[in-house]
Amino acid sequence: MATMLSTPTTLRTPTADELEDVLVALRRWQREDLLQLHPGDLGWHHLRGADPTAQNLRLWSRGSRPAALGMLDGHDLLRLAIAPQFAEDEPLARRLAEDLLEPERGILPSGQAFLEARSAFALRTVLQEHGWSKGEAWVPLRRDLAEPVTVPETLTIEPVRQSTAGEYAEVHRSAFDSRSLTVERVLTMLDGPAHRDAASLLGRDETGNAVAVISVWSAGPGRPGLIEPLGVHRDHRGWGHGRAMCLAGTAQLRAMGASSATVCTPRALTGAVATYVSAGYRELGDVPDLQRLPAP
Repeated sequence: MATMLSTPTTLRTPTADELEDVLVALRRWQREDLLQLHPGDLGWHHLRGADPTAQNLRLWSRGSRPAALGMLDGHDLLRLAIAPQFAEDEPLARRLAEDLLEPERGILPSGQAFLEARSAFALRTVLQEHGWSKGEAWVPLRRDLAEPVTVPETLTIEPVRQSTAGEYAEVHRSAFDSRSLTVERVLTMLDGPAHRDAASLLGRDETGNAVAVISVWSAGPGRPGLIEPLGVHRDHRGWGHGRAMCLAGTAQLRAMGASSATVCTPRALTGAVATYVSAGYRELGDVPDLQRLPAP
């Protein structure tokens, strides 16, 4: 049921000094029945530093209360979370849509644009009324953490430290075929406010080689945690290291008090989906991003 707007909704970009407060609100919005931007997403984005992370955030407030938070992930993709009480609020959805549809408001450009807003039910409806369509299919997977997690002893698992940040970066670059993750960026992430409720782990094989990495992010006790990212060095695939590392990270989230562990991966990455399923994760059903394609 739509909620009447009794107070104005405002939009602004928070400052780096406000990241702690933003994370507090975002943690409170995490629920088992919602799939949306997680504190861990901000934590991973913090590879870029506090100021760039804050500059990529857009905060909508109803009066003094945060109501929605968007994070720009590139110039044409916004990832969104909405306070649970507003997930089906039509007036707020229409205000959000206005801001997303008008390039001069400093969120998304004209032409091609994408939105990840899996649980913003009313907003998804409004944008589809404006011609947005379903885009890439993502599959969310979740494992309940009520029961203990058994971690195979095939890898030696250790927390990433300043001295091993380079190994974490090297494994990640190999796993994702990306050169963007530097040692400096890993250290910046580890020092960010979201990582205080997180763990970044390095997995070594029997010869001591760093072969797999994972970062897991808590939203607080009794709330769903997030895996972002999990990767195996391309020279060490096919030995079950991904499953072992996933289980190690899952156990870490349980130790932090998380109610469940969640991950989202593109449906097209069938190997990744299979890895999570083998580690006891359950598929929740595909949720596509929304997209606005450029005019022909």
